Amino acid sequence: MDRLDKLDKKILNIVMYNARIASKDIAAQCGVSRAAIHQRIQRLIDMQVIVGSGYTVNPHKLGYNTCTYIGVKLEKGSLYREAAKELEKIPEVVECHFTTGPYSMLIKVYAYDNQHLMELLNDRIQHIPGVTETETLISLEQSMNRQIHVAVDDNDMMSQK
Repeated sequence: MDRLDKLDKKILNIVMYNARIASKDIAAQCGVSRAAIHQRIQRLIDMQVIVGSGYTVNPHKLGYNTCTYIGVKLEKGSLYREAAKELEKIPEVVECHFTTGPYSMLIKVYAYDNQHLMELLNDRIQHIPGVTETETLISLEQSMNRQIHVAVDDNDMMSQK
């Protein structure tokens, strides 16, 4: 795998927070040409360091007022892949993780309200083959949401400790 250098990391720190920033502005901040920025960004995409692009939509503005994390216990951990495929069919499920600890899976769900959440739980999630139990944790407020910090050099890494 190719290694990331300081310029790659600097570019990542810029585009992570504003994917719509013009290449000329990234180039100016990094002190290189626009062509170099285009080449670097394409390389980062090819390396799968950058894995997506697009806009982030605010679920609350679409009426999804309840954000919930649900711990899901499965009859057997080996049912994870099948359960994940079924969860993927539920549009309100936006994240799914295979976990250690008391739950086989941890999922993130957006619902319009508590009634909608109850319907998702009782009529969809708990009917998935292998699901034996769920525990619901409603998020009251999101305090932060950010990308992982990309350390540009050793001093930058040390400042994060």
